[in-house]
Amino acid sequence: MNTSRPATIRLGVNIDHVATVRNARGGHHPDPVRAALLAQDTGADGITAHLREDRRHIRDADLERLRGELRIPLNMEMAATEEMTAIATRLRAHACCLVPERRQEVTTEGGLDVRGQVTMLAPRIARMRDAGIRVSLFIDPDAAQIETAAKLGAAVVELHTGAYADATDEAARAVELGRLTTGAAHAARCGLEVHAGHGLTYDNVTPVAALPQVTELNIGHFLIGQAIFDGLPAVIRHMKELMAAARS
Repeated sequence: MNTSRPATIRLGVNIDHVATVRNARGGHHPDPVRAALLAQDTGADGITAHLREDRRHIRDADLERLRGELRIPLNMEMAATEEMTAIATRLRAHACCLVPERRQEVTTEGGLDVRGQVTMLAPRIARMRDAGIRVSLFIDPDAAQIETAAKLGAAVVELHTGAYADATDEAARAVELGRLTTGAAHAARCGLEVHAGHGLTYDNVTPVAALPQVTELNIGHFLIGQAIFDGLPAVIRHMKELMAAARS
């Protein structure tokens, strides 16, 4: 297992909310695939897209185009359903991140309960691994969840940073950062690659990017929102600068 500090940290850009804007009016604009290609040209290290059961933002055709046009890795976020497993194994994206999903939620709420869903998750993870897909599990920084993820054969855990990002004062944020710090170290000891994401912004990214075991951050809503004011290339460059500075 490798617990050394990576020299660099990758940025995965989530393009879901470009599709959200497109779908608000129908039609084809703005095009999330165009946003993904622009992010790629600006220095993004990967593209994340969440194909939800209700197709509220990313659509199947978007994933097909992303798979065909990207030169950087595509990370497909998905619920651990039979439908999504079939789509993932057909597309053979570079990676698939299994997340909890409820139709009525606004965004992903908390991490996946892998410990409580071993029977359901195990065969689906195995199918994706057999298809050559790197399987990631989006979980809270909890030791039992991390250990179960390793036993299930996941290559990666993505630690849910929502509680950290939503903390209302510095004391609460320090507690949540402590949980992330401990969780990242434990995941690395378990032989897992460690990613993190949810709710990260310019203001709160530095402490998470500084965690030595974290190799990738996946950020979407903030980047797309800030791009309205500053443009997507400038926003991606600035976020990468903050992440790099956190590791220096």
